[in-house]
Amino acid sequence: MTATRRERLADDALLLHLGAETPPIDDATNARVHRLAARIRAAAPAWLRDLVPAYASLAVFFDPDAIDASDVERWLDAQLADGDSATVATGSRCIEIPVVYGGDFGEDLDSAAQELGITADALTARHAAGIYTVAMIGFAPGFPYLSGLDPALALPRLATPRTRVPAGSVAIGGAQTGLYPRESPGGWRLIGRTPLRLFDPTRASPSLLAPGDRVRFVSIDADAFARMDAET
Repeated sequence: MTATRRERLADDALLLHLGAETPPIDDATNARVHRLAARIRAAAPAWLRDLVPAYASLAVFFDPDAIDASDVERWLDAQLADGDSATVATGSRCIEIPVVYGGDFGEDLDSAAQELGITADALTARHAAGIYTVAMIGFAPGFPYLSGLDPALALPRLATPRTRVPAGSVAIGGAQTGLYPRESPGGWRLIGRTPLRLFDPTRASPSLLAPGDRVRFVSIDADAFARMDAET
């Protein structure tokens, strides 16, 4: 495993680039990012403060009072040199996300299906049939970018983003699907909504999903949504 480029983000952070940062999205490169992150977490060096995986890069935050950046670079080079020679468990989970598709919960479902040349039911079924991977968390706290979308469901973003997207919205943007953790502006196509709280700063782990997790969407009805929403 090699880094195509390495840069210093700050006095306490380094960024390792493992592949191209531009589309098309490379799932194999993203898997390498998560394997490297797992190796570093397993080693648990005392100076490590945080790891932030992205699609093709890994940010490594360290304690500058405990170690010099050059020593961190040498240590990371050794991890990269080992490549995939040792198997390290990524600790990934498979999490089910209940979703009401369409109607007031996913106002773009019908138009998206029409654009794709399929029925709304077919779009729902194909979206829910996938097993997705949290490639990275970004854009907003707790927003998961999910790889694994059926290429036939890829849709361009809206020409004019909405000023308000409801919290929990499930959406398609390009070749990705994702979930809006809180109300915010956004330009992805809204196809459904989950009652789960994707980000809660009062929880021990504020983000429900973490990079490397696997995700399954499970279709539910509005009554089930109301019950679950009241319980969360």
